[in-house]
Amino acid sequence: VHPNVSQGCQGGCATCSDYNGCLSCKPRLFFVLERIGMKQIGVCLSSCPSGYYGTRYPDINKCAKCKADCDTCFTRNFCTKCKSGFYLYSGKCLEKCPDGLEANNHTMECTSIVHCETSEWSPWSPCMKKGKTCGFKRGNEVRVKEIIQHPSARGNPCPATTESRKCIVQRKRCQKEGKGKKNREEKRKKSNKDESKETRQESKGRAARRQNREQRENNNKTQPKKRKAPNKEQDLAPADTAH
Repeated sequence: VHPNVSQGCQGGCATCSDYNGCLSCKPRLFFVLERIGMKQIGVCLSSCPSGYYGTRYPDINKCAKCKADCDTCFTRNFCTKCKSGFYLYSGKCLEKCPDGLEANNHTMECTSIVHCETSEWSPWSPCMKKGKTCGFKRGNEVRVKEIIQHPSARGNPCPATTESRKCIVQRKRCQKEGKGKKNREEKRKKSNKDESKETRQESKGRAARRQNREQRENNNKTQPKKRKAPNKEQDLAPADTAH
């Protein structure tokens, strides 16, 4: 064994040195050099750290550095995330986005410019004045449209979504709310009164019929039964015989 190689390595190292750390890694782990001050030591990791990308070879898997402006990368020339101040576009980190694209400060990417999109105008509303549709001759009517797609920072802004124009209606009087309510209340009371009157009349009629029926039954109970008329022939026959 080489004098600089230690036995019983820790942290995924296959071989290691007391001074240089890991010299080789166990299968599927990545070897990377980490700088500590003026010293570099080897470590073995399951995935490469930020600013590095992994490469696999038959004899060793190792982490290689991304370009200076990349925070993470797939290969050295294909970035997946840029460092602060750069915008990602097609795997590259740019200080300024190409023409036709805009910088998205939220994702730090160059994205397509999005213009505003709106729906068609709605039908005109009824002619109104101060929230009413009666009691005036000249008023206003409006129509609106909805925003379907809001624009991006450099996209075309949305137009006005509301339009108003003057209108003329045939003058008509507004029904007073209090009077209308009073009339409805009076009609309701009258209807309830008529229903109550009909109910009382029906109750009186039933009571009268019941009283007449009871009176007839009482009369039939108190009136004496009529006796049958005597048979004249039977009453006179003994008298004639005696004579």
